[in-house]
Amino acid sequence: MAVEGINVIEREDGVAVLELDLAGEKVNKFSTPVMQHFDEMLEKMMSAKYKGLVVISRKPKIFIAGADINEIKDIVEPADAKQKAAEGQRILSKFEDLPFPVVVAIHGACMGGGCEMALACDYRICTDDKSTRIGLPEVQLGIIPGFGGCVRLPRVVGIQAALDIILAGKAVDSRKAKKIGLVDDVVPQSMLEEAAIKKVLEVAGKGKRKKKFQAKGFVPGLLEGPAKFVVFNQAEKMVKKNTKGHYPAPLKALEAVKKTYGMSNREKALDIEASLFSEVAITDISKNLIHIFFMTESIKKQTGVHDKDVKPKAIKNMGVLGAGTMGGGIAQLGADKGIEVRVKDLNNDALSKAFVAAASIWEKKLKRRRMTKFEFKEKMGRVSGGTDYAGFGRMDLVVEAIVEDMKIKQSVIGETAKHMPEDAIIATNTSSLSVTEMAKGHPKPENFGGMHFFNPVHKMPLVEVIRGEKTSDVTTATIFDLSKKMGKFPVVVKDGPGFLVNRLLLPYLNEAMYLLEEGMSIEEVDKYYLKFGMPMGPFHLIDEVGIDVSVKVAKIFHEAFGERAKPSPLMSKIMETGRLGKKNQKGFYLYDEKGKKLELDQSVYKDLGLSTPTNPYNAELCVNRGIFAMLNEAVRALVDDKIVEKAEEVDLAMIMGTGFPPFKGGLMKYADSIGTRKITDELLRFADDVGARFKPAESLMKMADGNEKFYDKF
Repeated sequence: MAVEGINVIEREDGVAVLELDLAGEKVNKFSTPVMQHFDEMLEKMMSAKYKGLVVISRKPKIFIAGADINEIKDIVEPADAKQKAAEGQRILSKFEDLPFPVVVAIHGACMGGGCEMALACDYRICTDDKSTRIGLPEVQLGIIPGFGGCVRLPRVVGIQAALDIILAGKAVDSRKAKKIGLVDDVVPQSMLEEAAIKKVLEVAGKGKRKKKFQAKGFVPGLLEGPAKFVVFNQAEKMVKKNTKGHYPAPLKALEAVKKTYGMSNREKALDIEASLFSEVAITDISKNLIHIFFMTESIKKQTGVHDKDVKPKAIKNMGVLGAGTMGGGIAQLGADKGIEVRVKDLNNDALSKAFVAAASIWEKKLKRRRMTKFEFKEKMGRVSGGTDYAGFGRMDLVVEAIVEDMKIKQSVIGETAKHMPEDAIIATNTSSLSVTEMAKGHPKPENFGGMHFFNPVHKMPLVEVIRGEKTSDVTTATIFDLSKKMGKFPVVVKDGPGFLVNRLLLPYLNEAMYLLEEGMSIEEVDKYYLKFGMPMGPFHLIDEVGIDVSVKVAKIFHEAFGERAKPSPLMSKIMETGRLGKKNQKGFYLYDEKGKKLELDQSVYKDLGLSTPTNPYNAELCVNRGIFAMLNEAVRALVDDKIVEKAEEVDLAMIMGTGFPPFKGGLMKYADSIGTRKITDELLRFADDVGARFKPAESLMKMADGNEKFYDKF
């Protein structure tokens, strides 16, 4: 089977160069046709009289991105999964057995199957470019390396370094790759091919090849010998702690390494890996994680608007109004991505805090050697500040992150616009106020929109791009593009109370308060939601958000949505106790000065006038009340109010903004797995038992009549 873009060029010096540049593809990947073509090429190479082979990619910043994930997505039978892995293994083993030395020259991303191919070579050389990263990300897709990665990587870099890469599904840069022995040399990109050819000729001249698959005679080091059982046991404990039992792939990968390490029979070792691969490749968890992967990849191709002719404005200079926690975080993020940032606040003390906050984030990277001192100074140099509008005349975009007060915001936005270019954009970071109303403060409301970051800014991956009634396509596309440049996942949402994430989160948090009122303990409810897969329980989350903020937002929602959003009476009661949550070290839980959660504050029950908890409900009921309340509101937002257009936008926002369990595929994907009929019946039962707030949305009941799925309709 011929595949365009994979060619072997024989040089005059006897070295052959295998060039990878798949025609019509942005990346090189191991699809079935590519692997079949590669297999046919290897058959011919077996009898070739080359001195050696160099493997190199002609793509700009990609070596090989990995296997074709679409093919993995479609696997439903274990036998098919095993066969696919075994076929890939067979071809790479043939590659490993070529009768001459092979050197791989890596520039750009070398992931999954690409890394597994590199491991089957004699030597590996990579560039020092930032785009060069080598790794095995399979567990992030709910699978394990299946083309020999679990077998070969520990033999190349040792057990500990291999487990660090495989179990976390991570990639390493060239510096780390050289340090652990994953690559033999690191060179500038301009010297890569020359260095690889030189290496092949050097090895061929000596007549010796590097041993590729250690078998008999392999002498392990301490961690590979008697102490390896300690390493495996510690790794298992860490995996169970990190995955909380929700993700089977890391444990299967660990099992593959543990069972195959040191085996002299390569085929037997690879068969074990293929069998374990087949067990995880067919799971719903893998399908859901692959679904999320495709959702995140699709963002890269989107512009945030329907009109394909609309182009975003380039943002080179950005202003930030407000040097608080959010403003400082936004400034750091912009400067980190190469944007010149000017921060404005009312006094120098506030400004200095923003600079210190930015520096502290970069200092951590510097300490972990993820940044050089030169880069640190360069990034800090991109952040400036003042108490006036100096420099705002050259701003392409300004993010407003001041106090959540409509009148103050409108006034400041109008004042700021006077000092900016006429076509410049202002984006508000509001979490609860109307963007349409706020735009009335701007002389050109079409140049105004929302850019809602989540705290902490440098960690949380979501940005809600909010369209007011008059926000233009260009403004929307520009904010969307800037969000991507900052490394975030943007979701365009229509203006409305709480936008999307907070609107869906409030019923969930409110229901936790009702459960507390009805006799459930704080710890028990939080534990149930952790078991469901949420990153933290609802009470812990209220503490993180701030009890004062939660109460304020609850009131806004009550005003907007009426009785269905009526807050639990405990919402106002807890404010009277002086608890603010993590910010004053006392909420439902107690916190230390650094914000670390310590223990439950047992006095909270007495302070709220509650009896000792009796925990009258089981885990399923408690979780369903919160999650189904969230789902009911999601239907209204998606179907009735069209806050977003697609079910996948709800899912992306909830995963990236709240940590909704990725292994469940997202909120709407989870709803589809349960079925609209069952959800509706459960909501009707809750409405009868505990309150009318659970009455199913009319649109949900209509869908339930036909047992329709959200991903089929939206």
